[in-house]
Amino acid sequence: AGRTELPDNLKALFRPVAMMVPDYRLIAEIILFSEGFANALPLSNKMSQLYALSSEQLSKQDHYDFGMRAVKTVLVCAGQLKRKEPETIEDLLLIRAMRDSNVPKFLEHDLPLFQGILSDLFPGIVVPYVDYGLLQKAIENQLDEMQLQRVPSFITKVIQVHETQLVRHGMMVVGEAGAGKSANVRVLAAALTQLKNDGVEDRDEFYKVVDRLILNPKSITAGELYGEFNMMTGEWKDGIVPKLVRQCVNASNEGSDNRKWIIFDGPVDAIWIENMNTVLDDNKTLCLANS
Repeated sequence: AGRTELPDNLKALFRPVAMMVPDYRLIAEIILFSEGFANALPLSNKMSQLYALSSEQLSKQDHYDFGMRAVKTVLVCAGQLKRKEPETIEDLLLIRAMRDSNVPKFLEHDLPLFQGILSDLFPGIVVPYVDYGLLQKAIENQLDEMQLQRVPSFITKVIQVHETQLVRHGMMVVGEAGAGKSANVRVLAAALTQLKNDGVEDRDEFYKVVDRLILNPKSITAGELYGEFNMMTGEWKDGIVPKLVRQCVNASNEGSDNRKWIIFDGPVDAIWIENMNTVLDDNKTLCLANS
């Protein structure tokens, strides 16, 4: 992930530190117990097995991540499901959490492998898919209005973007040019807005009017994007992103119920994505250079 090896003459100046691989099973067991799972021990075993097997058997892709962070996300997601449906079998909840956070990012030829690993670890358990009947109808309706074809795989992807948003507050839509990334986001936003206008309620309270705030991070300098100090006077001037974030926060403080998506529409590079680190992890805060 963008880390380079240090040259030897520089390495000689540092003290070596011994590190060990964390015990995923133990960490998973403790988090599952803290999320309220009663049979956390066997589940944590299966979960660490699943991640070990996935990282060995699935194809190697840049955006696959089977590290500690991914495990934590799945466990927190399983905890949310547990609180929503305390009566459901715990195996089912964990499988659903693992499926919802992993399946959207797998390439097509890795899906049967992942399903195979799941059915080996949890034999005989059939996981029902969540029925997104109304959402699917709204998506199809919006596709018709935009004069696009109802391609089943595209509709599945739109629903997966929605599912990913249920468990994460920031996400990335990756794909070749012309694969339908922007169309996907546009259709989902329109469908959620339509459901809200039709007065449809969902238990996650995600069917709301969506405001999309779109910018291209590569068309401007990092200073214009996030803000910079004026070299002459030393005074701080906000960039576009802090301005948009403040606008969203002020709107929700004033009682607006709309969902706001700030969309960075452009290629990812280390310079602008670096500042999003604290936004996308558990801090959920945009940290700027003026502290």
